Amino acid sequence: MSTKQRLEGKVAIVTGGASGIGAESVKLFAQNGASVVIADVQDELGHQLAASLASDQVSYHHCDVRDEKQVDQTIAFAVGKYGRLDVMFSNAGTGGSFSGIMELDLNAFDNTIAVNVRGVAATIKHAARAMVAANIRGSIICTASVAASMGGCGPHGYTASKHALVGLVRSACSELGAHGIRVNCVSPFAVATPHMCRYFNKGVDEVEAIGMSMANMKGIALKANHIAEAALFLASDESVYISGHNLVVDGGFSVVYRSPLPSD
Repeated sequence: MSTKQRLEGKVAIVTGGASGIGAESVKLFAQNGASVVIADVQDELGHQLAASLASDQVSYHHCDVRDEKQVDQTIAFAVGKYGRLDVMFSNAGTGGSFSGIMELDLNAFDNTIAVNVRGVAATIKHAARAMVAANIRGSIICTASVAASMGGCGPHGYTASKHALVGLVRSACSELGAHGIRVNCVSPFAVATPHMCRYFNKGVDEVEAIGMSMANMKGIALKANHIAEAALFLASDESVYISGHNLVVDGGFSVVYRSPLPSD
């Protein structure tokens, strides 16, 4: 299947688009014909990425998804500059902080929920408004996680937020189908993004080695571009009748029972 121009004539916003999975998605969407707005709080990286791509096709707009007004303004910017909105890739997120449940920092928990759930809800709300107003059969995609399917894969706040996100996607799908708008999520296994590397204070090779040691699918390191390819499929008309789906990109990790290692 050709991967060229699968988004020809479409306009997309990618939140968290300045680095990691978001940046790879921006590049791939643009390569496939879309006009793209990078939405992020990393202004320098966002402007650099936009400048490295076609200046008339890719733009940067500051957006902290915790602030609904900024989300609304970002969508208005995209519509004003490119005339429409076809794809919202709500990818911005945070990992939160590791702690035992009995030592849970509820302020950190609240921030994780604010970014990963409330922020996504804001992007779905305002993207849907723009699509419905223009009678566009659009695609809304959200980045969830393997931690949305099982426990023990991440911090408590992160796991709770990603479970909630899958529910939000399914709920929004049930309403927006009447407008021809698809709502899906993509759930990655461990990816050595810059955020993940900073989080664990390890290099890319180290984080990938940890992921590969835990993985069910051996012989390949999951990379940001693999998740971008999944997002491209959900953004394109190739997935025109797929909605309410959680596309898990984890090499089978979440569905395979791993027996304990035998003791010596």
